[in-house]
Amino acid sequence: MFSLRSILGFAALFLLGQLVAAQSTNLASIPASQLTQIFNFGTNPNNVGMFVYKPAKVATKPALIVASHFCTGSAQQYFAGSKFASLAETHGYLLLFPSSPHPGTCWDVSSDATLKHNGGSDSLGIVSAVRFAIANWGVDPNRVFAVGTSSGAMMTNVLAGAYPDVFKAGIVDSGVPFDCFPTTGQAVDTFPSQCAQGQLILTGQQWAQRVFNAFPGFTGQRPKIQIWHGTADTTLFPPNFFEQIKQWTTVFGLPSTPISNTSEPFLPNGYSNATFGPQFQAILAQGVGHTVPLFEQQYLQFLGIA
Repeated sequence: MFSLRSILGFAALFLLGQLVAAQSTNLASIPASQLTQIFNFGTNPNNVGMFVYKPAKVATKPALIVASHFCTGSAQQYFAGSKFASLAETHGYLLLFPSSPHPGTCWDVSSDATLKHNGGSDSLGIVSAVRFAIANWGVDPNRVFAVGTSSGAMMTNVLAGAYPDVFKAGIVDSGVPFDCFPTTGQAVDTFPSQCAQGQLILTGQQWAQRVFNAFPGFTGQRPKIQIWHGTADTTLFPPNFFEQIKQWTTVFGLPSTPISNTSEPFLPNGYSNATFGPQFQAILAQGVGHTVPLFEQQYLQFLGIA
């Protein structure tokens, strides 16, 4: 018979072993097919939690998807409530699930630091993990993507706007434009009413300038964007969908009216997919509230993985 002390000792050794394995910088040492926290991946001003999912068979030069959770959520919840991991087993890509360090737990999408390239805060913590993955895990730098829901959708816009040199595409599920929240006097875990209720109305050029200000002088190719929003969203009101259209079409230099607006066979009735060009699509879901359900397989098609 084992004594209580010996059982506790074995448990402590087991947990210590798990922690050491999670801290390893070698992809081969990270357990396959389970969510594993990693540490020591670079500059992380706000101590964003970082979790990786490695499928059983990793593709050669794999793609990397950063999946950012909603307010009140966590990396573990977004992992469990999505199909990103199961699809990774099919397609061989890697996943990073960041976890917000804030009490609420929304992301910082409004501070000057998070909105600036290499400025700091949550966005830099996430990007540090991405840069680490590219440098150490053989990730293809031309296949680095961001997806997110609600506050995570806002973070996806932040990552696409402030780090266009890192990300190649973003999927924004029920978010707001880049730099929509006030940058001063704003608590991370609240949604200010002017933006959230769709009352901040700007021109396309004004919205686009906010993106350009995030990384002055950047002249490279910007990540393509796909946004999703419900017409019955009473948390982040539908005008935010149309303000994002103004923002990103101006950033890309695309016409403000779509070249097509169709009901796709893979989408439920009431969903319309407005395509403005190869860099930007906007999908509006009639009668859907906050948030639009995840369509992971369709996301992968837009990202060029599936």
